[in-house]
Amino acid sequence: MSDTRDLRERLAVLRGPDVAPRAMDARALAALAANPGCRRRALMDAAGVDKGALAQALGSPAPFGQSQFAFARGHAFEARVKAEGYAELLRLLHAEQSEAAVPDLSAPGPEGRVARTRIALEEATAAGRWALLDHPLLKLDVAGSPAYLEPDAVAVRPDGSWLVVEVKSFPILDGSADSVKVGAAARQAAVYVLALERLGVGQPSHEVLLVCPKDFSNLPTAQLVDVRKQLSVTRRQLTRLTRIEEIAAALPDGTTFDPRQADEGRLQEAVEAVPAAYAPECLATCELAFHCRDRARGCGAVETLGRGVRGELGSLTTVEQVLAAALGEAGDPADPAVDALRRAAELRAEALQCR
Repeated sequence: MSDTRDLRERLAVLRGPDVAPRAMDARALAALAANPGCRRRALMDAAGVDKGALAQALGSPAPFGQSQFAFARGHAFEARVKAEGYAELLRLLHAEQSEAAVPDLSAPGPEGRVARTRIALEEATAAGRWALLDHPLLKLDVAGSPAYLEPDAVAVRPDGSWLVVEVKSFPILDGSADSVKVGAAARQAAVYVLALERLGVGQPSHEVLLVCPKDFSNLPTAQLVDVRKQLSVTRRQLTRLTRIEEIAAALPDGTTFDPRQADEGRLQEAVEAVPAAYAPECLATCELAFHCRDRARGCGAVETLGRGVRGELGSLTTVEQVLAAALGEAGDPADPAVDALRRAAELRAEALQCR
């Protein structure tokens, strides 16, 4: 108990003692699972740091995020899906409205809501009838720190299986939707399924119900999405995360990410004290990505070229080393990466001579 309290106090200092923590949602957790080597994001998400404000203070604001219009449209569509006693949602689930129970999940505090959700799931499973849990709260341990997750809904079928419901405002056109958006929704839903599995009771389905507008209307339609692949990746990647207390213990005393308590120079030192694992994919998911990209470019790191390229280059870690190896100025000729670079340079030279 004392270790947990000490960690919470340390994370509060990192965040700022008077700063409310930013909740780690399933979208952030899915992004973290996609890049488990990034200790910087793991620590800041666990501490509830406002990474957007930190990026602004560092001079590298991230110009992305959900617009207020999209946010309002998403809430309006979810409200329609759940209107009139969840009639549309129960229709998509092929459940009779009169036969479905909707338990009250209200309870004081996040731990109270998590406990109430578990009880409701157990009771609904034992009842052997349809039940719909609207915005249940689940808890998932992430590198030794709890993350509270709130899916749009979880349906309990009469056979006792649990089905995660994910409501999105992007359309399903002629029976198909944007594959990138569906993939992102599947990764997010996989986090909810994993949290349900960790309860140790019940039968969470490996399929999730994705509810979206049909064509160009606002009429809800749904598709079952198999998330076994995303679930396997998320499960494996989360086990690779370094425990938060180990990352925090390596920082100097007095380290803080609070822009109100430290100038830009101190913030730079604090951020650089935590190792990052930048990849171009971070630009779409992390507020600090532009700062990390600038630092990676500044030292010529090959990570800026993408994970695939980085993996092919092996021991060559900088663009300077890559160019020197390609020109025959450095590198071990027995290294497959060096050999491939030199052959590519020769082919390029021949092509330029033929022009």
